[in-house]
Amino acid sequence: MKIAVASDHRGFETKQQVKAIIAQLGHEFIDFGTTDSHPVDYPDMAYLAAVAVANKQADRAILACGTGIGMSITANKIKGIRAALCHDELSAQISRDHNDANVLCISGDLIGEVLLRKIVEAWLSTEFSGGRHQRRVSKISAIEEGKDPREIKNK
Repeated sequence: MKIAVASDHRGFETKQQVKAIIAQLGHEFIDFGTTDSHPVDYPDMAYLAAVAVANKQADRAILACGTGIGMSITANKIKGIRAALCHDELSAQISRDHNDANVLCISGDLIGEVLLRKIVEAWLSTEFSGGRHQRRVSKISAIEEGKDPREIKNK
């Protein structure tokens, strides 16, 4: 799997750890920056990585900023992106299993190395279960198209 990674300055060290985890798990990564801890604007980095996923240059993305909130808000503005802010292993797993999240957003300030590894491993190893959850993901896509999700009746 090819994973886009990006961070702002506060998420830089976390992104470096994420890249190592991705490589250890046998996946590839594309680093969309930042390249150091000098201040940058998180929307710039989130946009690049999220567009790479939307355009199929990467299968998924992992984004880090101080809290993960800014990255999540930004990534979710891109059509086709379902970004999930996760602070634990369970939310990471469910974001994939139920929501087919294609972008994981994490906090550079609030998550330690051990928990970070658990979150990334769970998120990368969990597949979307489909079934009843597909209907809900389809409704999210309908909203992106300007449609009323209540009109989507697929099973």
